Amino acid sequence: MTWSILARDPATGEVGAAVASRFLAAGALCPRVEGGVGAACTQALVNPFHAPDALARLRAGDAPGPALAALLGADAGQATRQVHVLSADGRIAQHTGTGCVAWCGHLAGPDVSVAGNMLAGAQVLEATRDAFLATAGQTLAERLLAAMEAGEAAGGDKRGRQSAAIQVASHDPYPDLDLRVDDHPDPLAELRRLHLVWRGYMRHFRRFLPGRDHPGVFDRAVIQPAIAAAQAEED
Repeated sequence: MTWSILARDPATGEVGAAVASRFLAAGALCPRVEGGVGAACTQALVNPFHAPDALARLRAGDAPGPALAALLGADAGQATRQVHVLSADGRIAQHTGTGCVAWCGHLAGPDVSVAGNMLAGAQVLEATRDAFLATAGQTLAERLLAAMEAGEAAGGDKRGRQSAAIQVASHDPYPDLDLRVDDHPDPLAELRRLHLVWRGYMRHFRRFLPGRDHPGVFDRAVIQPAIAAAQAEED
């Protein structure tokens, strides 16, 4: 009922995921990202455990292939699942169950994995992947948005549109960017609008939050002037 993209930027170390669907709040169950670990997306007749459990296995040292195989081997409903996994070093594992609804399938390219079901056709994934590869040099978030927009222009979910989400992580267990549109007539357009809002403030605020290797900055007299200065440079 969904198509999604997982990707990494080897220059920055970021990993990201984006998803769109004719399903309420697809971003609540499908994608997961973790800095330094990887990204995963679970969809079709979704098993919500697969994305977080895949990242847990990557964190423990498994490669994507064995991690995904172990999860599916323990899932009696694996024929109805679609899952893909991307590690922080660019390795990919993908699964589209024999019981997923057509059109369904998965594709990959350098540092990118795409998968979908109930789509207008294979061209949706091809357009998604190709748009990502064609936007090298832009930020990972921009590339993910452009990729999903290209997939929608190629037909997207054959049932229509309802929700979309994007996540990007760099160094920490929590994402730098985590935006969802749960119920909207044009969810990808709304997701792009939210990304612009995020860029205006939260992108700058994020760098003051704690990380595993530092306590962050908690003096508002430092944070707010620094954000204002960064915003002024962009005007």
